[in-house]
Amino acid sequence: MARGEGAEQYAAGLLSVKPVANAEVKAKKTRQRNGLSVWSKLCYAIGGVPYQMTGSALGFFLQIYLLDVALLDPFHASVILFLGRAWDAVTDPTVGFMVSRSRWTGIGRMMPWILLSTPFAVLTYFLIWYVPSFEQGKFIWYLVFYCLFQSMQTCFHVPYSALTMFITEDQKERDSATAYRMMMEVLGNVLGTAIQGQIVGGATANCPTDPDALSTTNTSQVNATETSLEDTKQAYMIASGVICVIYVLCAAVLFLGVKERKDNRLKRSAPLTFQKGLWLVLSHGPYVKLVIGFLFTSLAFMLIEGNFALFITYTLGHRKDFQNILLVIMLSGALTIPCWHWFLTRFGKKTAVYIGNSWALPFMIVIVSVKSHLVISYLVSVAAGVSVAASFLLPWSMLPDVVDDFKLKNPDIHGYEAIFYCFYVFFLKFSSGVSLGVSTLSLKFAGYVTGACSQPESVNLTLKMLVCPVPVTLIVLGLLILRTYPIDEETRKCNQKLLQEIIDSEIDSESESSALGSSV
Repeated sequence: MARGEGAEQYAAGLLSVKPVANAEVKAKKTRQRNGLSVWSKLCYAIGGVPYQMTGSALGFFLQIYLLDVALLDPFHASVILFLGRAWDAVTDPTVGFMVSRSRWTGIGRMMPWILLSTPFAVLTYFLIWYVPSFEQGKFIWYLVFYCLFQSMQTCFHVPYSALTMFITEDQKERDSATAYRMMMEVLGNVLGTAIQGQIVGGATANCPTDPDALSTTNTSQVNATETSLEDTKQAYMIASGVICVIYVLCAAVLFLGVKERKDNRLKRSAPLTFQKGLWLVLSHGPYVKLVIGFLFTSLAFMLIEGNFALFITYTLGHRKDFQNILLVIMLSGALTIPCWHWFLTRFGKKTAVYIGNSWALPFMIVIVSVKSHLVISYLVSVAAGVSVAASFLLPWSMLPDVVDDFKLKNPDIHGYEAIFYCFYVFFLKFSSGVSLGVSTLSLKFAGYVTGACSQPESVNLTLKMLVCPVPVTLIVLGLLILRTYPIDEETRKCNQKLLQEIIDSEIDSESESSALGSSV
């Protein structure tokens, strides 16, 4: 009797252990299937360098290049900056829709776009930094090549951004890959700022750097000499050539080191039409709130980026140090990316958003309130870089959460991933184009003097407004909107769990089908 009871208990124990063991095996297999090696994450991250490297060079230096090197009228420069960014914004949803309708090839669905766009992007980028010998057609030259480059860059970046959803199905692995990517993208910003700044900074015009000397100098009489201007033109071309070489190398590493995984799940519906995709994306509440919130905060940092070189050069009078100050900001951002990744995993993404963006506010106020001092400028730059890191990491870390939320609520729809990413970039680029165009136009109305070593006080006041009160207002508005964003840590983890259950059930179905086929 005792022996029978013991046998029954033993059998019951085996039955209770078996499901647990099966669950552990299943979880292990899922992790192995969805896991990414460090090398794959690194190669994927390196693919983000070209976009940020060229974007940093254009963001910090294009405005001052058009005004003080190409010697364009501020009105023409504002039109180029606005139309170029507006065109770039229009191409994003177009390319996103075309990418979402692309067929799978032997190298994936996103990779062909990345490969084919690279040589054209490199060529058009180089021609942006070339000053043609003719005067009448300069405006058309820069407008055409700026728009062409933005189009080619969009063909690279939209599929690259959507590639996050196709390298793994595990949200933790996506977050990890995104952290790698943000680290490399901030490094790309550092490279763009360092290469452009250090090469160009060595060929700046011989102007007084002391603010008091600048204020007592006649604005219309102190101009760059022809010799120094030619040296500056050549320096811009050399810098653009170096950036082009790095661009090609990064695209090659991305292609050779990352495998795009075909998504065979949830394919029970026909591909989305453009109109339906637009409606579905813009009617998804969490996405709309996330985009609008980050629209304001990102716009604030872009406004600072576009005018900071002019602000440092003319308002603060650090003409010989402006490239080093910009480099310090980017280095500080690159070094703090791992800290922000740890913070958002420990305290949640919404908390990281509030603290990361708010951190910049007091330092922005200090830089325009305190009298110009080089040491203070460097200290503020180090602190500002911390917020720059947060502004890079958090939007791209939170977008996959919105896509997953949409996937759970619309399980029968597929082919929408690129649309989510491209519309975010669309709104961001269009608004930044408006801000850059308006800010450059405001400099014209303030009396900006092209090629001068100093500017009227009205220009300095305008630059102060563009790097402090306006960005501060935009950041505060963005944070207020992000308070209504519904996907907190609890919701995100719940969505992740539900998606994992769907994946596991589909794995079981595939295994049963394979077993049935083998037995037959």
